Amino acid sequence: MNAAPRPARRRTLLTSATAVLASALGCGPPRPGAPEDRRPALPVQAGVAEPQPRHVTLLAFDLAAGRTPRLADVRRVLTAWGTRSGGRTVTVAVGPGLYRTLGLRLPRLLRELPAFPGDRLDPAYSGGDLLVQVCADDPGRCARAVHRLTDRADGVLTPRWRQDGFLPPHRAGQTPRNLFGFKDGTENPARGQLPRWVWDADGGTYLVHRRIHMDTRRFTALPASRQEEIIGRHRASGAPLGADHEHTPVDLYAKTPQGRYVVPADAHVRLAHSRLDGGARMLRRGYSYDDGNGDQGLLFLAYMRDPGLFVRVQERLAAGDAMAAFTQARGSAIGYVLPCAGPSLGDGLR
Repeated sequence: MNAAPRPARRRTLLTSATAVLASALGCGPPRPGAPEDRRPALPVQAGVAEPQPRHVTLLAFDLAAGRTPRLADVRRVLTAWGTRSGGRTVTVAVGPGLYRTLGLRLPRLLRELPAFPGDRLDPAYSGGDLLVQVCADDPGRCARAVHRLTDRADGVLTPRWRQDGFLPPHRAGQTPRNLFGFKDGTENPARGQLPRWVWDADGGTYLVHRRIHMDTRRFTALPASRQEEIIGRHRASGAPLGADHEHTPVDLYAKTPQGRYVVPADAHVRLAHSRLDGGARMLRRGYSYDDGNGDQGLLFLAYMRDPGLFVRVQERLAAGDAMAAFTQARGSAIGYVLPCAGPSLGDGLR
């Protein structure tokens, strides 16, 4: 992955697509004097780098059928959605289909994800011309925001799918746990690393979403030691196997006196490790979901400068991850998170 900013000529090529759409969200020039470790070259949407609120609602919209799609109509809807409102964030990503339908140049790395072995994708939870992440500590705030977003789509956009999620209870500042009971997000890059691994030179980023069903009954019935071998971490502390602290770097080469890897060859953390991708990182911001009748799991949300990173990691996981026996992707979507100059989306929701 190329971590350096793109040349000015490439940024100009993207203007015909991203700048036109992003202008509807109040996007503009960079803030003067912003320290590099806190803000990229251009202002960014909220809902990516901030601490996670306790609840999320994910929405996907398509361009409405039966009418000629116009860029001006989409811009009008985005303007009506606004930029920021206290207590909640709304983050918008544009799928590749919308760019193609409106005849706009796609962002350089935006393309549909390939098929992965083991996926069982449900169209009712996949794809979308626009992907929207609504986050708040109060689920009622999410619901009210969703109602207003849908109402203000004004016949230009129609809902495609919706999914609610939550964070299991955890202490402030601690890594949340997933429904398997393990900490999820330990290896996220630090805030100061986001301009290198997450933010595009224009202030945008790529979002990959996967709705991952988790067979919690079978997994949690395993002995704790076997669960830890599958994940590659201690359940209680979150530390890598053989270590005592959660944020101790994973030692991929440590072996037992018998010559076996301390972190097994098919452990999830080994196959997903950034060392296998030249150190490249993604920012994971996942939530749990529970729709009843045994349908529960992880709403995987990851932000990155190059979605090819996710593809490489997922191909390794599909080929050998021990955790794959207990998980299955049932929904999938990708989009480009537009750069935005206002504090964030949401002001128009008041």
